[in-house]
Parts: sequence; C-alpha cells; structure tokens
Amino acid sequence: MSTTQSERLRELLEPLVASQGLDLEEITVDSVGRRRVLSVVVDSDTGADLDRIADVSRALSAKLDETDAMGEGEYTLEVGTPGAERTLTEHRHYVRAAGRLVRFQLAEGGELVARILRVDDEGLDVEVPGVKGRKATARRLAFGDVGKARVQVEFNRKDDPAGQSDSNEKEEEA
Repeated sequence: MSTTQSERLRELLEPLVASQGLDLEEITVDSVGRRRVLSVVVDSDTGADLDRIADVSRALSAKLDETDAMGEGEYTLEVGTPGAERTLTEHRHYVRAAGRLVRFQLAEGGELVARILRVDDEGLDVEVPGVKGRKATARRLAFGDVGKARVQVEFNRKDDPAGQSDSNEKEEEA
C-alpha cells in the first residue's frame, strides 16, 4: 500500500474509530489473487469485544462506500484486534500489557523475558521470573533500552487470580 493511500485511509478512518472509543492501531491493504483485503486493527484500554468490532466495522464500511479511498474494484474489509502476541510499539501498548509476560529485544543486544509491573513516561518496572526455584527479580527498563517487545502467550499462569489465560482471550478475539 502506498504511503499516500495509507495516509488517506488513516485520515479518513481514524476519526470514526475514535468516535467508537477505540484506537486505530494499523491499516494494511493486501492483494489476494484478484481481490484486495483492507485490514484494520483497533484496540482500547478496555479491549474490544465483538459488538464493538461489529459497530466500528459497519461505520468504516459505510464511510468507505461513500468515498473513493479504496479506488475502483472489489475489496474485503476486515476489522480485528492486535491478538494475543501483539508487538508493543506505543506507550499505550505497554500500559495495556501491564501484568503480561513480554519478550524484550534489548537495544544493546540480548533478550529478556519479563512481566510488566508498572509503566510510566520514562520506562517500565518489570519482574524477571526466577529459574530453577530461584526468586523473581525486579528490573527497570527505560524505553530507550527496548529495541522490540512482544507479548507472550501464557496458558497456565500459576498466579493468575481470575483463573483466566490467554486461551480465553484468543476465543474472544476469534
């Protein structure tokens, strides 16, 4: 997708997504055979259930139908959430991932798997799980220390007070 088309679509769709109480995270247009697929990824601090996804999908579809933003030809609109193993790129992503296990690629090299405890404007307080019976350790990461970060799926988290795991989240996102 050209930068110009991407920018036009973002300018057109972002206010509609925001009016539904969601953040527009990503827009992609892919060609699948003769068809095009417009994928829109949305999220919020409280998540996005199927009803909210359906509402924003209808609003986006109506807006796209009344404009020529997608040009001539057929396309399919897909609206969804980032998924369980989302990449963290914005401050709000880190805030939303508080309590989650994350794999960090460190800017100076190396990797760290840790649970996000707290997020502020400068960085993160994380807990590095103990290995072989050792206690977990606390660590501070400045945002500048993080090259990449991706949430990890945990199926059997022992200290999950709600008794929920990422497998429940995947069912809700499906």
